Amino acid sequence: MHVQTQTTEIEPTPLPAYANVLIAVDSSNHSNKAQLEALEIAKLWQATITASHVYAAKMHDMRFRQMEGGLPEQFREEQELERQRDVHDDLITRGLSIITDSYLDQAEKDSHTAQIQFKRCALEGKNYRALVNEANSGDYDLLIMGALGLGAIEGSRLGTVCQRVSRRTDIDTLIIKDPKQSITSGPIVVAIDGSEKSYGGLLTALSLAQQWNLEVKVISAFDPYFHYVAFNRIADVLSEEAGKVFKFKDQEKLHEEIIDSGLAKIYQGHLDVATSIAEDYGINIETTLLDGKPHDAIEKYVKEHDPSLLIIGKLGIHADADLDIGGNAELLLHNVQCAVLLSQREFKPRIDLLADVTTSWTIEAEQRMTRVPDFVRNMARMAILRYAQEHGHTVITESIVDKATAQLMPGHTGNCRGL
Repeated sequence: MHVQTQTTEIEPTPLPAYANVLIAVDSSNHSNKAQLEALEIAKLWQATITASHVYAAKMHDMRFRQMEGGLPEQFREEQELERQRDVHDDLITRGLSIITDSYLDQAEKDSHTAQIQFKRCALEGKNYRALVNEANSGDYDLLIMGALGLGAIEGSRLGTVCQRVSRRTDIDTLIIKDPKQSITSGPIVVAIDGSEKSYGGLLTALSLAQQWNLEVKVISAFDPYFHYVAFNRIADVLSEEAGKVFKFKDQEKLHEEIIDSGLAKIYQGHLDVATSIAEDYGINIETTLLDGKPHDAIEKYVKEHDPSLLIIGKLGIHADADLDIGGNAELLLHNVQCAVLLSQREFKPRIDLLADVTTSWTIEAEQRMTRVPDFVRNMARMAILRYAQEHGHTVITESIVDKATAQLMPGHTGNCRGL
């Protein structure tokens, strides 16, 4: 499939940058690495780093009061109990604050050494909730945190705080999975599925790769096998009579032809669009079409190519409005060994670029377009392509031309000799 060269020069959208980076710190190995990666990113665009630590004074205080009934006998005398409460309150109030300040002091020292503007953010409350509220405050465009914290145990891949935060953040979220690997070492792998978030992730990859002179590998995975399994299971439960009514054999043959050619064409089209986008910025990328369960195929690819960073849309092409994170994104975040950037940035490729690789015209529709005056034909064609894209059509028929025309020019129908 070939992406046609544009006849007119169109200035590409400027590659994205991060201006305000929030990092979660707790002095764990993963957190310390997240801090170093934040510095590397901040250096690229002179971004401001805000280091945050959440402490739970109220929770500790409540827990102590719940445990008072289990104190030894000598501590149950009222005066002694009140003294113990005062001691504990002082420990919680000042102790946790001192610990938090120590974490932030180290982050501030490293930022000043790197000549990066720095802000402190001590938060009190439930760790994941306080961090999410801060990340979603509107003051930041990137959150960086470690996959694991101080409470990690051997064999852990993703801590509960990281899981909860990553599901709820509204901004790009970079999760550091391996404290020994730098995201600047490359290559960067981007998974594309045609969603605006995946194309937004591609722009981020191109921006980072351009700054760090890294290789970008773009992959797109489709699953043709589920449909075959589904049809075989349907065949097992359909009676002979039901099979005749359903015209199962004809349906199966048509479906296989559509799946074999249609899905591969669509996902190869995503890669062709990605190639064209990269070319707009003078960047060469390597593309690979994968087949299989998307998260499994991508995981195997990542294991084989060992990238330093995987960028995926937090939500995919089939996401609904109430979904917090896509199934493939969630599984990949847990399973891959490299750092993962959950992309929330959205980018919509030019309509003509998408049409080149995803849309075709029937003979009748093409003939209809020849009746459109030359001076408005390109404009009309683009409007029809936009209508088809918005309504999910990949083949433009004469009836679609009629519907698009009716929407563009109310009162003019398909009977009009012009369009």
